Formats: sequence, C-alpha cells, structure tokens
Amino acid sequence: MTSEPLLPGDPATGPEPAAPAEVVTRLRAELERLRDLAATTAVLERAKGVLMAVTGCAPDAAHEELLRRAEEGHRSLVEQCWLTLGALPPPHERPDRPAPPPPPASAGAGAQESVPRRTGDAAEVLEALGRALVPVGSPHELAGCLLDRLAPEVAADAVLLYERLPEDGLALIGHAGVEAALAAQWRHVPPLPGLPALEALRSGRPRWLERPAEDRTRHLLIGPPERWLTRAWLPVPEGGTARVALGVLRRRDAPFTPCERELLRAVARLCAGRLRAFDGPRDTGAGDVSRTAQTVFDALPGQAVLLTPLRAASGEVTDYRIAAATPEATDVFGRAGRDLVGKHLLDNYPAVAGAPLWRGCLRALETGVPYESEPFAYHDATVPTPVTATYTVRAAPLGEGLVVTWLRYDPEDRQEQRLADVQRLGNLGWANWNLLTGEIAWAAQTYTVLGRRADQPPLPLERLPDLARPEDTRQLARAITGLVSRGDPLDVPFRTETAAGVRHLRMVAEAVTAPDGTPVEVHGFVQDLTAQRSAELALVESERAMLLQRGTLQAERALAARLQHALLPLPSKPVRLAGLRVEVAYLPAQAGIHVGGDWFSAVELPDCDALFVVGDVAGHGIDSVATMAQLRFTAKGMVSTGSSLTGALERLNQLLLNSRDGQITATMVLARYDPDRQVLAWAQAGHPPPLLVRRGEVRFLDRPVGILLGATGAPVYESLELRLEPGDRLLLYTDGLVERPGEGLGAGFARLAEAVRAHGRGESGSLDALLAAMLADERRDDVCVLDIRLPLEELHDAAAPAEADA
Repeated sequence: MTSEPLLPGDPATGPEPAAPAEVVTRLRAELERLRDLAATTAVLERAKGVLMAVTGCAPDAAHEELLRRAEEGHRSLVEQCWLTLGALPPPHERPDRPAPPPPPASAGAGAQESVPRRTGDAAEVLEALGRALVPVGSPHELAGCLLDRLAPEVAADAVLLYERLPEDGLALIGHAGVEAALAAQWRHVPPLPGLPALEALRSGRPRWLERPAEDRTRHLLIGPPERWLTRAWLPVPEGGTARVALGVLRRRDAPFTPCERELLRAVARLCAGRLRAFDGPRDTGAGDVSRTAQTVFDALPGQAVLLTPLRAASGEVTDYRIAAATPEATDVFGRAGRDLVGKHLLDNYPAVAGAPLWRGCLRALETGVPYESEPFAYHDATVPTPVTATYTVRAAPLGEGLVVTWLRYDPEDRQEQRLADVQRLGNLGWANWNLLTGEIAWAAQTYTVLGRRADQPPLPLERLPDLARPEDTRQLARAITGLVSRGDPLDVPFRTETAAGVRHLRMVAEAVTAPDGTPVEVHGFVQDLTAQRSAELALVESERAMLLQRGTLQAERALAARLQHALLPLPSKPVRLAGLRVEVAYLPAQAGIHVGGDWFSAVELPDCDALFVVGDVAGHGIDSVATMAQLRFTAKGMVSTGSSLTGALERLNQLLLNSRDGQITATMVLARYDPDRQVLAWAQAGHPPPLLVRRGEVRFLDRPVGILLGATGAPVYESLELRLEPGDRLLLYTDGLVERPGEGLGAGFARLAEAVRAHGRGESGSLDALLAAMLADERRDDVCVLDIRLPLEELHDAAAPAEADA
C-alpha cells in the first residue's frame, strides 16, 4: 500500500503518511500564535475605525489617539482597544460640530419633508453601529448590519459593498436587501464609463445620485433604475486611497439631507477599520502561517498537504489552496513538494466537487472532527494513461485549514499488505537463508517474534540455537544440522528469554536443494506460540483444579449425608406416638450440599405426651446445620424437663441472641399433645401456620403471638390449644413447601390448600402425592413436613409406640 498526498495520481511508494503528533502539535501552536497576532491586529483596526467614525480623524490620528489614551490610563494598547470597542465615550465628550446649513431651495419639494438630524443623534447612531459591528466577521455580514442600522436613519433599502480589482473593475464582496439572482448578475463589473461606484473610488469623493431621470442617462446604474430612485456611493477611506465603495440604495425620491450625508460619510469611515480587520489575518498573518507550515511539512515523512479553504463573499467554500506540502507529496502532473504550494484543488480534480470526499472535508471544517473516508474507486482521466485505483483519504482540521493524507491501494501493495497482516495476525515471521552467498532476509515480524530490535542484523542459521534456553538448545541445533546437511524438514518448538519473559516459539523450515541434493537455500518461518501455550497450561491447571474441586465436593456431599443422617434420622415408615399416626418427610434443596437448617422432632415424652417440633434456621451450610442441631436438641430437652412451650421459645430466642453475634434467626413451631384429653397445645415463633383437615374441610390455624427467634431481646410468645377429633389431619411444615420465586406467601398457602383438597383428604390421603403436587419444579429451599393424624379407631393391635426422632 502506498500513500498519496492530495488526490489520486501516479502511484508512489514510501511510508504511510501519518503526520507525527508532536509535529502537528507544534504546527498548531504556531498557527494559534499567528491567529492571536491577527486577532490583535483586527481589534486594533476596529478600535481605529470607531474613533474615525466618531471623531472624523484620519487612521494615523486614530492610532495616535489610542496610544495616548492607553498611556494616560496605564493600560496596554490591546486593553485600550477593547475598552474603546466596549465603552465608547458619551456624546457630550465628543468634539462639537457646527450644525449643517439648511438644504438649498433647489433641492426639491422632497427635501422639505426630511427633518435635519441633530449632531448628537448622529453620534448616538454611530455609537450603536460601532457596537453592532464588533462581532461582524465578513463583508457580507457587514452589509447586513449596515442595512439594519441605516434603514430607519436614511431610509436605506439596500446596501452594496464593491471592491476595486487590480484591473480596475469591481467585485461585489457584500450585499443586503438584494436578491441572490441580481447579486450574481452584478457580482463582477468591468471598468465601464459612467459607473458611480468606480468614479467614487477614483476621485475619493462620494457620488450622490438624487435625480432619477438624469441619472438614467448619465450613469450606469446597478439594478433596475425604477426600483431605487436615489443612491449614494461613498469611498471607504484607507489613508490616501480607497479600494472599497459603499453603496446605499433607496426607493425614496428625495435628495439626501446634509445630516444624512454627514452620517453616511462617518459610516464609511467606520467601515474602513472593520474592513481592515477582515484583511488583517490575510495580509499580516497568512504568509507567515504558510511559511511556518511549509517549514514543518518539509520535515515530515510520507506524503501530506495542508489545504486552506477559498470562500466566496457569502462564506461558502468554493475551492481549496495548497498551503504546504511534504517533499514526497506529488500530483498527477508530476509536481512534488513545494511546487504544489499555491495550486488549487479543483484545477486538477474538478470531479471532486460535490463528491463524498468534498462533503467530508466540509464537515471536518465545520465540526472540527477528523474525516476518514471509506475505500473508494477513482478513475483518473487526467493522466496520459487513465487508470482506476482504490483510495482512502483522511482530513484533520488544523487551524482554519485541513491536513490531508491519501492512501492508494495497488495490487502489489494489497498482496504485501495481506502477507503482512497474515504474519501479524498469526504472530509469525518468514525468514530466508542463502547457504551459498550468505544472504539473510527476515520479515519485520520475525524480529518481533524473536525479541530482537529492528536495527540488529539477522542471525545466521547456525546461530539461532543461541537464542534458545539451555535445555532447548541441543534439540534445535540437531534439527538445524539435519536441515543444512541432509535437507531434512524442520519443525521444532523451543523457548527463548526476552525482556517480556519466556516465549514459546516454533520454527518450521525446509531446504531448497541443488540437482545433486545439496541444500543451497533455507526458507521457513518462526511462530510465537506463547499465547497458545499459556492457554494450554491454563487449561491443564483448570482441569487439575476442577478434579480437585470435584473430589472436594464429593467429600463434602458424603460428609453432608452422614451429618444429615446423624442429626436428622428419617423413619422409613409412619410411626405411632401417643395414639397419633405420624409421617415425616424431609427434602433437601436440589442445589448445593444437601444439608440445611430445616429440622423436625416427633418424640413421646416421659408423661406419655407427644412433642412435635418443626423449625427453620435462615441460610444453608455448616453454620446453619450447627445452629439447627443446637436448637433441636435444646428445645426437646427443655420441654422434656418441664418447661412450658412459651418458656422454651423465650430461652431459645436468648440462645440465638448470645451466639454468633446475634446474626442468625430461626422460625419454629412447638406442639405438645395430651392423649387423655386429645388436646394439642402449640406456640410458634414467626413460622407458617399449621394446616388442619377436618371432615373434608381445609383451613389454616390462627397463629398465636410470636416473633421469629433471634430478632429481638424482648419477645412475646403465646400459646393456643386445639382439640383433635378422630379423622383429623394436621400438617406442620417449613416455608420451603409453599414459597416460590416471584410469588407471595398468600398464593403459596392457597396452592397448598388446593393440593390437600385434591390429594390429602381422608385417611387415604398420601403425603407423597401431596409433595409431588406441591414440588413439581426445582426446589431452592429445604422442605420439612410432619403429617399428624388422629385415626378414626384405635388400633390396639399395633406395635408399641415408636419415635420418629433419634
């Protein structure tokens, strides 16, 4: 791939044209300095123009007055200029002028209609106009500002600004109140006789056209004569000459009054300073900018140019001028470097106008964001043999211009670029050794792979083992010997030490032999396999870690199973306790280690009562299991030794508060059944309510007062009693039976009641069927259920009561 400067032309070779960042920064700083100098000149000219308009003095006198005021106020000249522009002296401080004489009687009837303006009023108009002209940035804007201010003062309907050309013609540089078609028709005016604007510039005196009938025959009028009946053309003074004429056109058929004439003369003087401000950057700084830019571009490698936009009076970019070019920059005519400076873009490449490239450059100028085109085909018909090639272009804003670089993609370049891309992406580099002549050729990527600098000479084939680590040197040297002596193919991995660490490399090579079989040339490549080898080692390490983790998990599962069996043994079939039929189900969560904080107890007490407990410790893991075991055995022990249900809950609450910094909570249901009275007394601590099935009806018991264990140091627990009837079924369960993600507890309770109606009514109701209906999906929490039933008839022939608790 080769780079080209400006637009497609003859192919050129060389490095890719990318201006170094530090060089561009240096050029930008120099341009900013020159721009500041130009801005300072512009401010000075504006301030001089204001003083000229207000006081009527000459440019040199205005400059001296600014210096005097700056010295008296102990200010810099620039500060005084900005002070003059921002705070003009009030009217009473300006020199008084005699009132103008009344208009002559021959001026016509229309003159009697004009009211003479007082000098103070004119000064106020000029002051306001001076302030309005400060932000104006072009002659076109100047004309619009003048029309806005002069329309109410002198009945102006249009304002024209014409610049005198070197060949004595006129060019329209600004206009307002004139339609675009008429402005385009009169944009360039040749030096014809009877042209009032040109006469005013040649004589240095205003031309007042106030007699429409005579003016049509004596003068060449710009625009329709019947549209503007009176006109004034005033030279804008610049020392002893004038190059710009100010035209004020009116529909009013009346002469200009003396006050209006004096006002327009002052306006012309005011415009002189503003127009010089426009020219300041071009006259005082453009040449310096171009010279500075060219000096920098002379030191840049590759091909690049600096383009400055050429604008019409409306501000529209009409072309670009080459302001600076690098020595390697060329165009289709063979011009290069400094020979390109001053040439216009569209002179050589007219087809570019309006193309995407043109629009992209305009966007870069307007937004300040660099533009980079997609590859595009350009048919170059200006060269002797027209060709079509593919290009890309980049345009970066720099000051008021653009730094532009071009890339041309030739078939050979594309092939070389593809080869370079393959080597870069594959992290390999080719190498060639001529065994007869000793010539060695390495690709640039080969130096990178071997960790050598580009300025170091390539190594002979027999010295490559010097780069390998000692343990790999012998293997590589043996393979190279076989390649050079017998022509044996070579494919050897080896490691080398670099500043970045150890690299894992692979060398693949083959020999080109003479007719007698003697190797005469070796070509091959060296590939960096460090990333691949690191990935392989990481994979082996990951597999080792996975096997270790698998063993750890298996051990933990086995330990959890033994712990579960030791702490919470499950009966294999329903048992009898105090005349009740009791069935137990415990289902651990389906994820993680199958052990958690849910537990149950169903045991016959010494006084033949039965104790039932269902609890749930928050969380999972060994800590929860330990807390579960502590609560389970403590609760059973306290009730067995005579503690009340509520008293046991209060002590268990205090136990949790005093252990593990009070960070563990639990819920629980404690129930004690008296078989003689067939009464079940129960209390709860933040636990879901038991479910009672009686004579086909399903309902949840109202819970007595009780907050979960470990939540507060001053809990209140109450108990209730329930008389069981033959055929009753009571379910005690943990929240894992009813809770589902994204579902409220109310919905879970309703689902449990419906499942019991469908699968659990009567003595034939199956606990397994109930659990299958409730736990069809994956379980995220443990589930513990006590199914307690009072049979319809006592089974006296049953075995002795058994415990469902270890």
